[in-house]
Amino acid sequence: MLEPINVSLASLNITTLAPMLIAIVGALTILCIDLIKGGLHKSFYVMVSSLFLLLDLGVVVDFGNIFLKNGPVSGMFDMMLIDGLAIMGQIIIVAGSMLFIPLALTSKRFHEYNYPEYFALFLFMIAGFQFMVSTDNLILIFVGLETASLALYALIALHNRSKSFEAAVKYFTMGALAAGFFAFGSMILYAISGSIEINQIASVLAGDHYANIGYVLVAVSFMLAAFGFKLSMVPFHTWTPDVYEGSSAALAGYMSIVPKIAGFIVAMRLFEFLVHSGVVWLQVILYIVVVVTMTASNIWAMVQTDVKRMLAYSSISHAGFVMAAILIGTTQSNAALFMYWALFSFTNLGAFTMLWVSRQKNLLAGQSSDHPFEKFSGLIKTMPMAAILMGLFMLSLAGIPPFGLFWGKIYIIASAVTGGYTVLALIMALNSALAAYYYLKLIVFMFMKEPVVGYEKYYLINASITLKTIIGIAAIGTIFAVFAVNPLLKVITLFVYNSGY
Repeated sequence: MLEPINVSLASLNITTLAPMLIAIVGALTILCIDLIKGGLHKSFYVMVSSLFLLLDLGVVVDFGNIFLKNGPVSGMFDMMLIDGLAIMGQIIIVAGSMLFIPLALTSKRFHEYNYPEYFALFLFMIAGFQFMVSTDNLILIFVGLETASLALYALIALHNRSKSFEAAVKYFTMGALAAGFFAFGSMILYAISGSIEINQIASVLAGDHYANIGYVLVAVSFMLAAFGFKLSMVPFHTWTPDVYEGSSAALAGYMSIVPKIAGFIVAMRLFEFLVHSGVVWLQVILYIVVVVTMTASNIWAMVQTDVKRMLAYSSISHAGFVMAAILIGTTQSNAALFMYWALFSFTNLGAFTMLWVSRQKNLLAGQSSDHPFEKFSGLIKTMPMAAILMGLFMLSLAGIPPFGLFWGKIYIIASAVTGGYTVLALIMALNSALAAYYYLKLIVFMFMKEPVVGYEKYYLINASITLKTIIGIAAIGTIFAVFAVNPLLKVITLFVYNSGY
């Protein structure tokens, strides 16, 4: 007769679930409030969501203090792993979400924000991303991935335009395919290692990966395809411009930041041990994917006629830039990855917010998209402050010193040189110069061309005090990043190094 297994609550360490549970409880609270008292103003749900996110961020920061004193914390039968990567990832996820959620307070009535379900889905999505970054268990990563993805599909469709439905269906189709690839890759890794935990898989494959080289090749191919879809890596990027165009500009900006940092952390956990264990062909494949993603997306961005699609291709290029840090796989490059993405979050959210506040409900005659370059012609004459802010964000995205993203690019390129990837560093520098063309193209339209009649009524049409505040925060973060770079990098390096990456 089998003896019962006694598991104490203390050994489970349920507190490791606290950040995700806060987001989930917040979502359920919003749904319950709507059941009891429907028809409340959207500002109430923005406030409730922001309060739960603030509480979530406080718990994550507290875990950061515990980590610095005692090292990584595990719980729930070692399924949860709160290490430096998990903490840094969750800080970016929750902080980015706190900047996004007030964008619902536009001066115009966009119907998706009148649904309490929108805010509940948003919090469920955050919980999914937090699960992804806070574990090295492939099953829990998959659960978090699908939780976040299913909520995001609905958020896109709630924009309720024909392009939004098309975007949601495309994203759902590509997401389902990526989920299938991830599941098949996980299955093969479990078959050859007997474990679904990345650390244990690494231990098994580090010793005899050549004995199962064929299976490893197939598994990693599936995983690369899965993360290629999620991170918009070429050639799995085709859905990205269409989905960004069909989404609201605010949600497109959010999608370019938060889902990707979750994907980067999982990719870091999964691929770096294979690169370090001497799987040369994986290094070659990653090298090719990184170079092609950076270069091809920059070329496509140069020929775009719509600013939102240009920024979509731009975000693909930035994702390729950051994947280079995972390829390099040193503590310096991993710390540079987090710093790059933190600085990118301010700049890119600011750029997309500028599009959001000038959103059109009805297109003009002959206008094929919401944000053609002509819409911004002569903006310096009609809305000088808007032109200056948008120009600031473009200069930062282009990596022009001393603005925010310049420092992120410098540190990643420096980590490539230090790690022995000199040619890759040169390619990254050339791509940064190439990207400057299409960012400066928008600046030329804003500062050197005459206004186009008909568009002036859409400048800052949705600009509420809240949105102006968010844009101001993004601008301050972009301008004064130079003063925060060194302290930020020291803190990030401390978390990454103590996590063993």
